[in-house]
Amino acid sequence: MLSYDELTPPERELWDAFPEGQRVDLRTGVPADDRVADGGRWGPGRMVRAAVIAALLLGANTAQPGAVACLRLAGARITGRLNLAGAQIAHALWLEDCSFEESVDLLGASTQTIVITGSRTPGIEADAARIEGNLDLRRSVMEGGFSSPFNHENTALSLSDAHVTGGVLLNDAEFNVPGGWAVSAGGLAVEGGVFCKGGFTARGEVRLVGAQLPGGLFMQGAHLASPGPHGVALSLDNAVVSTLNLSKGFTANGTLRLRGAQIADDLTLEGAVLNGPPDGGGPALFAPLMQAVEFRLTPARTPSAPLDLRGAQVSYLHENQRSWPDVVELDGFGYGSIKSAEAGERQDGAGYRESAAHRVAWLRRSPGYSPQPYEQLAGWYRTIGHDDDARRVLLAKQRHRRRTLALPARAWGHLLDATVGYGYRPWLAGIWLLTLTLLGSLIFGAHTPSPVKPGEGAPFQPVVYTLDLLIPIGGLGQRTAWYWTGNAPQWLAYLLVALGWVLTTALIAGVTRTLQRN
Repeated sequence: MLSYDELTPPERELWDAFPEGQRVDLRTGVPADDRVADGGRWGPGRMVRAAVIAALLLGANTAQPGAVACLRLAGARITGRLNLAGAQIAHALWLEDCSFEESVDLLGASTQTIVITGSRTPGIEADAARIEGNLDLRRSVMEGGFSSPFNHENTALSLSDAHVTGGVLLNDAEFNVPGGWAVSAGGLAVEGGVFCKGGFTARGEVRLVGAQLPGGLFMQGAHLASPGPHGVALSLDNAVVSTLNLSKGFTANGTLRLRGAQIADDLTLEGAVLNGPPDGGGPALFAPLMQAVEFRLTPARTPSAPLDLRGAQVSYLHENQRSWPDVVELDGFGYGSIKSAEAGERQDGAGYRESAAHRVAWLRRSPGYSPQPYEQLAGWYRTIGHDDDARRVLLAKQRHRRRTLALPARAWGHLLDATVGYGYRPWLAGIWLLTLTLLGSLIFGAHTPSPVKPGEGAPFQPVVYTLDLLIPIGGLGQRTAWYWTGNAPQWLAYLLVALGWVLTTALIAGVTRTLQRN
């Protein structure tokens, strides 16, 4: 137990100020002398033992009647390990521009508001802690990290299974644990939101697996400079978040993992930069089974690594020309509506045709064939009343599918495509029929056939005769009434009969497919 006589002058000043919550400021006022990066060189006049801080927070100097005790300290060099594991702390802790020699231990502690701003520390361990108020670490720098039996990786800030009734404020903070975990907060529950805006920088994975964040996660302008041990920059697997804002220059050099995340409102990547892992070994966004209402996939530039959205479900998808990289996994991805973020997109028929072509292009970027993304997009076009675009999408689906078939099936597919556009362009059959009718009429009109029964039947009509050859069902009376003695007209007649059967079969198959889909 510490006695007053053992305290150094700055410790006595802190001891006397604590009962009334007064601040002790050990800063010199000279910026060059107050840099926390040089805190290890601060002399005895600015040194405070961590044991003194712990003793005060645990009731070593009782509060004065009519005052609220609070530990407020600025510009101190804190020596030793601040160990408050399992403690019941009834007082707020405010530390500003302080330099810690060792990490802070709040494992399982129950505390009031904790403010450690503009300071430098190896790390903070607060697994399973309960904080009644805010955890404010703005402008602080944590580097080197620590390891414990509860974390497999070196960690700067550990909040696994912690509960914060206020907010977690990390704006302009810097976490430097390359190859480790900048933040390890699996199962974290924060009622007031997590704020990592401005100059927030993390070298190491920000890990929020299974976190409960009803107040949202805001990372506008944050810079996730290097990934963790598995190439992951930010992990929110199975997290429940009201709003996830990764916008306004948010940069991730590593994978964003959102597998199974549930976002009650808005997920925005507007103006973000998604670089993916530096080694190129993983996707820029890995979000299978993710759920969101608004999904703003409008980054500042095209992601440099694949996107995986298999099984994800969103109500409103916002996309633009920069949304889709060369490889996109979309099997099972569902959306209620698409909104293009490109300024000036035309809303007439031509504008929508351009949009359909653009959107089909990103469907084709899937590494394998899956019909669902095409059916999803076509269904949306039908919903908004653009049946022509829906048919374009379904035609693109058949062409994509054709590449996966065996050679005979591919050949038949090419024939269906050329003749009737797989049934989505039935007017092609009319063009073929008209072309062959004109060709046959010209050639047959230049020759004279012989009647089967001289003096009987109608006179020879080249156009009707050609149509009679092309139409395999029924008859117009010309084909059976005349025959050719020359080889050229006879072979043309045989060819027209064959083409008639092929054209009719393709037309029936294509139209049947269309009717079944619709």
